[in-house]
Amino acid sequence: MNTQETILKLAKKGDRITSSEVVKSLGVSRQLAHRFIKQLVEKGQLIKFGTTLNSFYTTPEKANIITDKITQRIQNGDTQEHEVLKILERKSPLLSLLSDNIRSIFDYSFSEMTNNAIDHSFSKTFTVTVGKNKNLIFDVKDSGIGVFHSIQKNKDLPNELEAIPELLKGKTTTMPQAHSGEGIFFTSKISDLFILESHKLKLVIDNRNDDITVIPLNRFVKGTHVHFEIDLQSKKHISDVFLKYQSDPDELAFDTTDIHVRLYTMGSVHVSRSQARRILNNLDKFKVITLDFDKVPNIGQAFADEIFRIFLEKHPHIKIIPVNANETVNFMIQRAINTKR
Repeated sequence: MNTQETILKLAKKGDRITSSEVVKSLGVSRQLAHRFIKQLVEKGQLIKFGTTLNSFYTTPEKANIITDKITQRIQNGDTQEHEVLKILERKSPLLSLLSDNIRSIFDYSFSEMTNNAIDHSFSKTFTVTVGKNKNLIFDVKDSGIGVFHSIQKNKDLPNELEAIPELLKGKTTTMPQAHSGEGIFFTSKISDLFILESHKLKLVIDNRNDDITVIPLNRFVKGTHVHFEIDLQSKKHISDVFLKYQSDPDELAFDTTDIHVRLYTMGSVHVSRSQARRILNNLDKFKVITLDFDKVPNIGQAFADEIFRIFLEKHPHIKIIPVNANETVNFMIQRAINTKR
């Protein structure tokens, strides 16, 4: 048995092995041990975890059962999101073990959320954490202005609660000259679980159960905390999500969105034209709009008329698709659609 085979046997015997253990077991110099280990890593027969001082090695089979967690504090100066990604890649092989589709989802979502912390938070530092169990998980935490407050202030909304449905429309950004406002929209769609916490509000988007919830917090969260999860065995592809929100794939334009109507009144009845106009605000940017009436018990005649007659007469190129409407809501929608001027 040669030296490399002996090292592999030692690695398979336990969960992991260090270079010091190789030196002790084989009676070779540290330099020679590092050379043999490096050769095995290059061949893909060993996987390295951790930084130089605290590194250890394991076989690819055992690497998948090791829960690896990386946390890094970032100074928010001239740092770019791709540089943060490189820091994490250097600290751990976790990202290199991901399947191609999960890696592309991670690269997009993590980069977008990190970019938000860099460009929008006005926080001097922020912290990123990446880890895994059966899911790939990442968190981005800053101590800046707060995502809901930022949108409330920029859009001149009466409170932070009303910023949430605006954020979920997509194309909502406080820096239109530099950003499209699509990052949170697509990240929330591709995740299994997406959570935004800021100040006194928590937005939970659970795509596993097709549920969106806004929860008042009994504590104050300074800045913004983003939490993202996706099953490591997921078959999702980021391209599928992009295609879903394009009315014409050949145009490569994000022009489709979906709106959860109940988020706009949080339990109140949707009856007035002003409520409808809040929903319709900035939706003239889209060609196809899905209005989800799940858990909406009733709507008023003026509310339905404003959306399904007035708005569509002003914007005949736009298509509005109502879904999950109960019999009462659907009656009001059809009445508005069929009303003659």
